[in-house]
Amino acid sequence: METEANVELAQLDAVQWLRGLPSDSLDLLITDPPYESLEKHRAVGTTTRLKVSAASSNPWFTVFPNARFPELFSQVYRVLKPNSHFYLMCDQETAFIAKPMAESAGFKFWKPLIWDKATIGMGYHYRARYEFVLFFEKGKRKLNDLGIADVITVPRVRGGYPAEKPSALSETLILQSSAAGDIVADPFMGSGSVGAAALKLSRRFLGNDVSDSALAHARARFALLGGQEGAVLPPAAESATGQRRLSLVLP
Repeated sequence: METEANVELAQLDAVQWLRGLPSDSLDLLITDPPYESLEKHRAVGTTTRLKVSAASSNPWFTVFPNARFPELFSQVYRVLKPNSHFYLMCDQETAFIAKPMAESAGFKFWKPLIWDKATIGMGYHYRARYEFVLFFEKGKRKLNDLGIADVITVPRVRGGYPAEKPSALSETLILQSSAAGDIVADPFMGSGSVGAAALKLSRRFLGNDVSDSALAHARARFALLGGQEGAVLPPAAESATGQRRLSLVLP
């Protein structure tokens, strides 16, 4: 008996990929775009490494400009089902830019959640210990556990994929805003931390990234977690851009 697919991956521009997905098809979207201010932090921080190396973000991802947030949020709103949640991981500077743009796309903004990294990282004036996770809602959906605090303490990932978020952070969000069997998506999946959390919690995952390294890294990670790659969603009709989802199949 053939095992049902629980992972579907693509390698496209994030907005292009979202445009190829059916409307009202996703239960939850969690993502961490490579925002503009990231390079500024790395340039100013006293511990930054600006050379191209395994420890530098330079060869790993291309910055997603703030000017493209409106088209991104418009597509995120379209593909999410009614009464669903959207979580955007970002820094303090990007939060002020992204919030009104997401609201203009139709989302209700609830609040910024705080990811407490437990130890300090880069910084110039006061070293950074936290990041924001902006909490948005389409329609109205109750959280699964109203006793969870708005400060989520999870140690940062050290020595991993550049800018990698701990999977345990995404696990909290997935448990709060979805149910077993639901479809969780990430258009900037990078190391695959959101997908790893989704698979661990018996959700299905749709992931996308433009980077060859990200696809290889995430695919190997999902395979170790029992990921079965294939078509999770029915094939979408060809979009206005002529793009279809690119299905990447495990050997």
